Amino acid sequence: MNAHVSVVARHPVAIPVFTEATLDTDAIVHELLDGIGAVTLRGLFTAAEIAEARAIVMRESDLDAAGGKVTHFQGDAERAGRINLQRRVWNLLAKGDIFSRMAAHPAIMRVMRAFIGSEFIMGSIAANRILPGGPGQEPHIDYPYWDFHSPGTHPARINATFALNAQATIMLDPFTEETGATAFVPGSQRELHYPDEGDRFFERCERMLGEPGDTVVFFGAVWHCAMPNRSAIDRSAIITQYLPKFVKPMEDLPAALPKAFVENAGPDIRQLLGLNYPYPEVLDAARGGNAEGRDVMKQR
Repeated sequence: MNAHVSVVARHPVAIPVFTEATLDTDAIVHELLDGIGAVTLRGLFTAAEIAEARAIVMRESDLDAAGGKVTHFQGDAERAGRINLQRRVWNLLAKGDIFSRMAAHPAIMRVMRAFIGSEFIMGSIAANRILPGGPGQEPHIDYPYWDFHSPGTHPARINATFALNAQATIMLDPFTEETGATAFVPGSQRELHYPDEGDRFFERCERMLGEPGDTVVFFGAVWHCAMPNRSAIDRSAIITQYLPKFVKPMEDLPAALPKAFVENAGPDIRQLLGLNYPYPEVLDAARGGNAEGRDVMKQR
């Protein structure tokens, strides 16, 4: 392990569990930043909602049997010719109303407001389906940290004392060790560092285990990766990325959606799409007058 990274591994690690009724945002923020880096939100979605989302994901991913959609951290799978066993379904908001309900679930919105600011946005929403025999991923950290293996491209003294990312994984299938449940190193988010071979990830990792309908929320600076699916069933999930309002999103969500969807979006979806935050803006063409400051905020 690198000398500058201090992580205390605990075995086994129980991820703290909350329900909508027992949601404690102060405790969750503390766990995400200073604890193991992840929590489970249980019972947010009904069995019918999970089945509806899963049917769409299966249908859409079956259309991509060759694994032609872009994916990430799958270099070994691509070299081995097995990248088609891990399939992404992008632009989910356009593929069913269920995904808007998932992205803007009130409990998830409450957690994100507390963790990354009241005007947070969504950077991406996609499905990740790992078929039987699907290989695992490279251990990594998530956008906008995902290229921190080149730290010189990031600002000096960037650190993880505050979050520029939050992830929500909604399980559509059982997440077990056999199906390839996400592996993570508890506490690794405390010092921003891209995992390398010296960090002994696979010797120290724990698993994000759960059942369909469970939602794991974690800070994307936690070292993690999908593990190989050694079972006879799929391992699918909805992967949603949330960001502070000022971070450039990974996906251009408004551009990918039908015009009518954007025009008719409700308040929470408009926020998630970044439509409430005007920047970047062509200021030379903007309406005249004072646009920022405390006085303006009071009028909003």
